[in-house]
Formats: sequence, C-alpha cells, structure tokens
Amino acid sequence: MKRTSMAAAVVLMLAAYSSANAQSNVQVYGLLDMGVDISNNAQPGGGSVTHVSSGGMNTSRWGIKGSEDLGGGLKAVFQLESGILMDTGAQDGNLFKRQANVGLEGNWGRVVLGRSFTSVYDTVIRFDPMGFAPYYSWATGGSATLASKYGMTTGFDNLIKYSGKTGDWNYGFSYGMGEQQGAGASSADSAKYAGAVSYQSESLGAMFTAERVNGNNVVATGNRDETTAYHLGGYYATGDFKFWLGGRTYKLVAGKAATADIKGNTLWAGVAYKPQPNVTITGAVYHIDQRNLAAGKDADPTMYVLRYRYAASKRTDLYATVGYTKGKHDQLVGLSRDDAAFGDSQHGVMVGIQHRF
Repeated sequence: MKRTSMAAAVVLMLAAYSSANAQSNVQVYGLLDMGVDISNNAQPGGGSVTHVSSGGMNTSRWGIKGSEDLGGGLKAVFQLESGILMDTGAQDGNLFKRQANVGLEGNWGRVVLGRSFTSVYDTVIRFDPMGFAPYYSWATGGSATLASKYGMTTGFDNLIKYSGKTGDWNYGFSYGMGEQQGAGASSADSAKYAGAVSYQSESLGAMFTAERVNGNNVVATGNRDETTAYHLGGYYATGDFKFWLGGRTYKLVAGKAATADIKGNTLWAGVAYKPQPNVTITGAVYHIDQRNLAAGKDADPTMYVLRYRYAASKRTDLYATVGYTKGKHDQLVGLSRDDAAFGDSQHGVMVGIQHRF
C-alpha cells in the first residue's frame, strides 16, 4: 500500500508538472549519489564490512520546485523534495521529509511555510569542506557511535522561514511551531528557532548562526530540555586553493531531575586544491571535544578525511574518499553520522559516482 501511494504521488506530480509548465516555471530535479565503501570495526568483534551505499558525497534526492509570477516583482514559490536510498530504491523517511513548502518571494527576500531546512543548515553547509557528506563530515553532527552527536537540527516541521540577501550578505530566520496540546501545554514546548547571518563572496566568507530547540515540559520539575548550538566559521580562496575553518558549541540542558547536561564543541578545518579545472582534492579534519562527562568517558574523537573528485561533465562526478577516526579511553567511535561502529578507531574508503539532473 505504501509503495502504491508513493508511485501515485510521483505520477500525479509529473502530470502536474506537464500541465503547469506552460503557466509557470516548474522544474523536476535530483541528485543521485552511489558508492562502494569498506570500513573496519563495522560489526561486533571488529570485522570489516563492504557496502553499496547511497550518498558518499551528498544525500541522494529528487524533487519538484517552481514559481509563478504574480506581478509587481512578487512570486509564488513551492518545493517538494524526497530523499532516496539508492542502494535499495526505498524512500528515506517520509515522502517529502527533506522539503515540503510554499511561500512568496520578492526583492525583500523569501518567506515559506511547511517543512524546510533551517537557516542554520543553509548557511553552515557552505562552510564545510566536505559539504555535509553523510560518511565523512561531522559538520552537522558527530559519529553515530557517540553518546550524543553534539550536532545541529537540519530541518523543522511546522515552519515559518525567512531568507534574505543584500549583495554578498545573506541572512535568515526559521521558527518551528511546537503545536503541543493538552493540559499545561505551552507555545514554547517543542518550539524551535534558528537564525544565521553570513558574508559570502567568491574569495572570502564568514558566518555566525544560532539555534535553540525546546523539548516538552517535564511535570515533575516544571522544566524542559533546551538545546542550543552556535556556529562560527569562515573560508578564504586564492588561486587554486580554498581554506575553511569552522566550529560549533553545543549544550543540552536537561529538563529531568538529577540528569547531567550534555556539552561539546566541534571544530573543523579543511583545504581544497584544484590542480586542473575538473579535479578537486580536498582534505579535512574534524574534532569533537566532549564536556561534562564522567572521568574516562570522553572519547574526544578526531576524524581525518581526504577526497579526490573528478568532474567528468557538468552533471557527473567520480570520487574516491578515505577516512580515519580515533577516540580516547576505549570509547566507541566511527566515521559515519548514521552507522554505528564497534571500536575506538575506524578507517574506511569509498569510491563512487554522483549525477545531478
């Protein structure tokens, strides 16, 4: 039934695309990223595992977006975007988990309602040397094996989002309504806030972002979980080189009694070199400084990544990536943000292909 519903949705959207294209600007687009990877300590006992994996450089997705000119410089805009698990053909979560929004755009900026990436996500991705690669970047969150990923929230449901641009300056704010009901519920329960400002030119960039995510009120204490994350970073490009430096401070204040807060700082640095126009070699280092843990429980892992990327055309890239991570105190750490590992270190390699349409 679920597969039938998804297929019907796809058919309806493509039909809508065909009929609406004459009246407005509508685009079907996608990114398909597949690779073969092998990593050690990928199963209990420390054995290696080889996968055909979806999303070596970027998460695979497809979508439809468009706009309609309303006159006077005003446009109606919409976007629907779905994640794809290319190794099985399954959808990644809800059908339009990535994007499902509609709004207005003018010379003052854009406002959308629905489901979307946050203003923080939109900004930080441009300051990550690995571009949020699912297997080899900790810019959104750390190793899946850590007790906490010490990360940011990539998207909000029930969202109101504003995005604006003035020259090379970009700014935005996102608010996700909690929409909690019942006795004692507050508008602050499950509410989410994200704001960002950045300067982004071809050769120089700098950014600052702030995020706050609330939990629900805990009756026993009258408090709620409150997560805050702040980012600061920059890049500099000169000749065939580009350099990045960024970081995040993360804190989760627990609403439950006798529960320790979670604190951690994530730092990263990277450099990209283009020996020729269609080749990019990128190296990056990520480090998580875990705080407020019992003695001997802080892994404080560091990950080293090197990627070779060959642009076979404007739409198709071939790539090879190697990574290594190591933690302290015999704590479990891994390369991936999503897949657990079973040792205090892990190394892996992936070769793949990415096509955009």
